[in-house]
This record gives sequence, structure tokens and C-alpha cells, in this order.
Amino acid sequence: MQIRIIKPGILSTVQDLGRWNFLPQAVPVSGAMDALAARLANKVLGNDDNDAVIEFTYSSASFKAETDLLIAYSGDGALLKCDNQAIPTDRPVFVPAGNIVHLTNNPAGCRTYLAIAGGFDVPVVLGSRSTYTTAQLGGLHGRLLQSNDLLYNTSQLGLTTSKILNSLTGEHLKYPAWSLTSHAFLPSNRKIIRVVPGPEFTWFNSQSIINFLTTPFTLTSQSNRMGYQLEGPVINRRIHKELLSTAVTPGTIQVTGSGNPVLLMADCQTTGGYPRIAQVAAVDVPLCGQLKPGDQIQFEEISRQKAEMLYIEQEQQLQKLTHAIKSKYA
Repeated sequence: MQIRIIKPGILSTVQDLGRWNFLPQAVPVSGAMDALAARLANKVLGNDDNDAVIEFTYSSASFKAETDLLIAYSGDGALLKCDNQAIPTDRPVFVPAGNIVHLTNNPAGCRTYLAIAGGFDVPVVLGSRSTYTTAQLGGLHGRLLQSNDLLYNTSQLGLTTSKILNSLTGEHLKYPAWSLTSHAFLPSNRKIIRVVPGPEFTWFNSQSIINFLTTPFTLTSQSNRMGYQLEGPVINRRIHKELLSTAVTPGTIQVTGSGNPVLLMADCQTTGGYPRIAQVAAVDVPLCGQLKPGDQIQFEEISRQKAEMLYIEQEQQLQKLTHAIKSKYA
């Protein structure tokens, strides 16, 4: 299978679930900003969760099916259309060769993940296919996708994926009656971000802690895949000692010398010297991946045990989904 990028949009890259094995060498994780949406797009095709997908930021992008395609997409950044026919989200879709697929605006979020049967075939670099543009690493030549780029799927399709493809092949756009409900994996209020107190949580005065956990913060325009600068009440320290550069990870919230929080995201550095006031619960990091400048969020404190329980529950749900899809095409 092969697609040709016609219009790449603002920021489109190939991503998987990240480059986790080289943090000691100061290599950022990268990977999908909304890992849950990327996994769901892969799951409905019977792919492995870590297969490479295209991460589209916002809409205004399009691609052509150079061959027959089996695709799926998830995420809230765009809606897909083919010849003015809406392509439903979160289910496998057969697109005959020659058709052009357009991404149209979806105001609910900012990132959409396109999966293809077998995953996109780009070189594995340091254990991952994810694009890290700062170092021109991974993805397609380590860069953003461009007009006229050709991308192929891997030639090896799993048994479930092959059966899904065989059930949909034809001359017209086609998809099954079933779909997954991605919203079932998300909290009802996606602007409440649950956090665990960070190692330097007690470095800040009581009023600043109260403000941090009760007052909305707004994403500024100085936000990207490395991190989000947040605007809100100034967070003042009561302990002013220097912090040696120490470990950070996607979801870490640091506070700069000016008292403004920074929420680190997929392409963040591996160490930092600003105090860490909180860590976003793993299940809510994908929510952060759909935020855009101007969005308001509010932080809610939970215990480390609660964060772990939420993660385990979500992983159990995702495993059940995988088994359900496999059973359907057994």
C-alpha cells in the first residue's frame, strides 16, 4: 500500500510510541503526542500498538491513495473526507486507489493519527520510527512530511489485519458497521488534568499551591512538541536553593524562575534544572496532546496510587479491546 502526500498541513510527522531506551544518552522520547489515539487507530486495524502512524496537527492536509488502502484514524484534530463523503473515525476503512482524502477542521482538538495496515515503513532509528525534527532523527528523513512524499506500509500483515482487509476490499469506500468508542477511554471533562505532586512540590508557598490546583491556566502561543508554556497565577517559591539538573519526562510540570509553569511534552529534554511541581498522571498525558494555544486547563491533585490504578484500568480496557477485535475476525 502506498500514499502520496498532496498537502502536508502545518506539522505532520511519522510517529510511533517513542524512543524510550536512550534516555540515559539524553535522547528525547518523541513519539505520538496523543499516544492513546495513535494506539486506537492501530488497534482497529489489528496492527501492533507501536506501529508507525502519521501525526497530523490541525487540518488543511490531504493525501492520495496511490494503491488500495486499509486505513483508520483517531484523535480530535481533524475529520477525514473522501469525495465529500465523511470517513468515520475509530474503525477500519477501505479506500480504493486513486481517491484523495482531505482533512477538515475539528475544533475539539489539534492532532489526528492516521494508521495504515501493517504500519508505515520508515527506518528504525535507535529503536523507534518516531520523528525528532530537532536532531533530524527517525521518521521520513528526520523531517516534517512534504508535498509529494510517498509513504508505504510494511509488507507483513498480521492475520487479523489480513482478514479485515479481505472483508472490505472492493471498488468503493467501505467500512464495517462496528466501531470502537474512543471517548470511553477518556474522562468526561478533558480540561481537568490530574497530577501527582512532584519532587519539589513543597518548595512552593501555600498560596501558590492553592492557586496551582484551583485556578485555570491557559496555553500560550509559545507551545510546541517540546512543551507548553502556561499562563496563570505566578507560582512563588518559599525555598530558593538551586536544583541540580535532574530527570524529567513527558508530563513533568516545571516552574521557571519567573514563576510560570511549563508542561513538558513528547520532544522534551531528558533533564532539567527547574523545580518540578507536579507530574501529569500517565492516563492524562494524551489529553494534553490534544491541547492548543488558548485552551484552558485546570490541575487536580491525585495520589500516586490513584494514578497507577487509573493506568492499570486503562491498560486492561485496551487489552480487552484487542482481544475483542481479534475474536471478531477469528
